[in-house]
Amino acid sequence: MSFPGKFIQTGCGLLWLAFLVAAMPAFSQATNLRSTNLVSENYQKEWTRVGFPPDFKVSQVAQWHVDPAKGEIVCDGNGGHDWFRFNKEYSNFAFHAEWRFTKVKGNPHYNSGVFFRNSENGTTWHQAQTTPEGGYVFGETPVNGKLTAFNEQKNMTENRVKPAGQWNTYDIRCLGATCTLAVNGKVVNTIQVGVDKGYLGLESEGFQITFRNLKVQELP
Repeated sequence: MSFPGKFIQTGCGLLWLAFLVAAMPAFSQATNLRSTNLVSENYQKEWTRVGFPPDFKVSQVAQWHVDPAKGEIVCDGNGGHDWFRFNKEYSNFAFHAEWRFTKVKGNPHYNSGVFFRNSENGTTWHQAQTTPEGGYVFGETPVNGKLTAFNEQKNMTENRVKPAGQWNTYDIRCLGATCTLAVNGKVVNTIQVGVDKGYLGLESEGFQITFRNLKVQELP
């Protein structure tokens, strides 16, 4: 992003202005979502637990916990591999999510994810991976009519994920076939997907993780 004109002030004033300019893209992604809060008192109707992959049976262990007062969703990660689907399809959107793993002893391979543009049962899926190895997009999307696996970890611009116990911010934006993932304020992946709408969701994969400030804004 560039701005016309000249800097007139010098010293601390110039440094402060430069800081503000550098911070604006990340700040706008995180706060300009005059949007729908996905954690409401009606969460029992708005969210559905779905096996992942689709042929997996949902465990009887109630591992997802929603707290509308705090605006948080906690997954204990002790009830098998599944995803928590928000029951509305979105086409063009900006989706904001914050997440934090509960830190445990040892050197665990923390794993979870944030879904977008998924089919209702998760056969088609696109996931922003949440691991210490970095935030990146992978999944299975239609290419020339055929469901095709992809993984954008190698194209991730940098690993911006903070360690377990600290909060991370994901901003996912889809316009037409183009979707971007920003991690803690900077875009790390830009991809092309084979569907023009789908569901948002959260993944359970063996570790306790808390999600908060889940907001989506529909875009023209």
